[in-house]
This record gives sequence, C-alpha cells and structure tokens, in this order.
Amino acid sequence: MSTTEPIIPTLGLPGGDGLNIAALVGLFRHTTNSYKFVFFLALLDLLQRHRFDPDRLYTFAEITVEMLTLAWFAHTYFKLSFGAQDTIAKKLDALDLGLRDSQNLAAHDLQTLRAALAASELKDAARLMDFVPYRLLIPFLEPQLRGVDKGAWMVFENAMPAITNAHFLTARPLYRFDSDDYRRCAGIFMHPDWATYLETNYPIIRGWAAWHWLQYMQRRNPATPAIASKLFPPAKRDSLARQTKYWRAILAHPERPELRCIYCGEVLTAERFALDHYLPWSFVVHDQLWNLIPAPAVVNSAKSNRLPSADYFRAFVELQHQGLLIARQSLSEGQFGKFTEDYLADLHLASPEALLDRERLTRAYEQTIGPLITLATNQGFSPDWQYAR
Repeated sequence: MSTTEPIIPTLGLPGGDGLNIAALVGLFRHTTNSYKFVFFLALLDLLQRHRFDPDRLYTFAEITVEMLTLAWFAHTYFKLSFGAQDTIAKKLDALDLGLRDSQNLAAHDLQTLRAALAASELKDAARLMDFVPYRLLIPFLEPQLRGVDKGAWMVFENAMPAITNAHFLTARPLYRFDSDDYRRCAGIFMHPDWATYLETNYPIIRGWAAWHWLQYMQRRNPATPAIASKLFPPAKRDSLARQTKYWRAILAHPERPELRCIYCGEVLTAERFALDHYLPWSFVVHDQLWNLIPAPAVVNSAKSNRLPSADYFRAFVELQHQGLLIARQSLSEGQFGKFTEDYLADLHLASPEALLDRERLTRAYEQTIGPLITLATNQGFSPDWQYAR
C-alpha cells in the first residue's frame, strides 16, 4: 500500500491552556461542501511550512493556491466528486495548468503544482476567500455574533473582520484579519496560543481534520474504492520489484509459449518490459498482480491512466491465465500461494486451482472488471483506449 496522509478517527482533541477546544471540535458540523475541510487543511500545511509563525501574514492568495493544490489530486488525478453544490472542482477545471493528469503525483513535486497554480489566472478561484475564512470562525465567536444574521449573504461577511479583531485577545479565535474592513482584507494572522497548540498537536489535528474530510468524501463517492488513499498525494509510489520478479520469471521460462503484448502484439521478453495497470493505478490505488500485465514501455506510457477498450479483455485474461499456468510450474507451492493470494481475495476465488481453470478465471474477471470499468468511466476516466502505432 502506498504511503498516504494518515487518517485517524480522533473523536476528542487535546486540551489547550484555556483555549476553546469545543469550538475547534465543532468546526465541521453541518458542513454541506468541502470548503471548510480544504481551507483548514491548507492552513495547517502553510503553518507547518512556516514553522507556525503567528507574526506572519498568511495571505488569501497563498491559501487559495494551497487549497487548489490539495483538491487537485482528489479531483483531477483521482476523479473524485466533491458534491453537486461544490465549486472547487469547477474552479480547477477552468484552469489551464499545462500539466498532464499523471504529473505531480509524488509529494516532492507539490512545488511544481503550486507554481503552476500561482502562475494561473486565479480571479475566479479567489472568490473562495469571499466567505470561507469568515464562516470558519463562527464556533469561536458565538456569543459575540448574537444578533448578527448569519444567513444574510455578505452582511455577515462584512461584519466579521471587525468583530473578530475586536475580540481577538479575549475570545481567542483561531486567527484575526489584517483589516477591520472586509473590502481590504487580504490575509490572516494566527492567534499565538492557537499557533502553539496546533504546532504541539499537529499530527493529531491533521489526522482529525483529514478523517472528517474522508467522511464527507465517502458520502459523495459511496462506491469508489480506496477513498482514504485518494484524498492526498502519496509520498511515493510503491516499488514494483516483487511484481516485476514474478513476470520476469514467467517470461524467462524456457518452455513457455510465445507471449505477446495484448495492446500492440509485440513479442514479450524477460529483458525488456514495463508493467501496465490494466485498470489505472489512479483508480484502484494498488499494485496487485491480478491487475498487472507486461507491455512495452512505450505502450504503457501511451496508455497512461486511461481505461482499455473492451476489445482487449479476452487477451488480458488469456495473458493472466498463461502467466498463472507457467508460475504454477516454475514456483514452489508456497511461493505460488504467496504470489496469488491477492488474485484469490480480489477475484473471489476459493482456491489456487480455480486460477488455473480458464473459464472460472474469465468469469471471475468479468464479475470484477466490468463493474469497475463502468464506475471508473462514470467518475471521468477516459474509456475505450486503443493503442495507435
């Protein structure tokens, strides 16, 4: 499993020197879109990168870029839905970043994505700052907001900077604004006590916020596999050394039949091949052998994260079946069992012998691949890919 952002169901949060922890716990109650989750997580990321400096101005512009950076992976790469009323996805789609969907997956490439976003026309995306920073503070200022109509669009937002700043030292909200005038607000300053609290408890707070975002996203993507692995960029993709060893042993077997790439027809050899995820990694988020087949590197690169045409299905199952037959001959029973345990679990087959039966294997793949292809297509993955020389 790839290394992903830790997501833990923390029900309570640590106390903090008289801080209103109950307000923090209530931050995401009655949330109907992703804005608060993404804003708070983006703010945490900025605070960590700048050592939780309470004297630094965290500008709305950089918070917007951080929010879009965070949302880019879930929406653009992993094709998750943010909800019908959520506009973050639309704001991302409107940007021309000049990036392929498969780029900037690793965490160490985040800087490239941030730079592309910062260089884009963010006027529309910046509208997120018209309301999110002000609405987020409501739990911290409930007594001070009595009599203020929270449902009045822009009336509430216009009142918030002055109210927040006037009670900053006494009510101790998370942050204050750089101006009392809503029209001049361009960023926030963290309350020193909250900056210290968040720094001290960063892993817990990050996990707590991520868990709440996970619950939100699961409700909007109920049938999507591996949601928890799709909210944040993995630190790195796992090595395919084990899977490469498996297929290299098959392709190097002296008595094997001729095996060809299912996409281009080229003869496969043990010396030169790449491993293709038949269903894109960005959809399944795993490297199980039942979804991996050898292919020339140029073909694998051309396919990228597209869904293969149904025309390739029979050839895919046949190549998998041939590989399993050869592996059963060349591996010990224990080795074969270890390599095929994921086949049995994910294809819902009862025994290793079932894998060697072409008809049973085909039926198992039909029952597994078909629904997943339909779901991935509905999520926005490009379907019906065919290799063009």
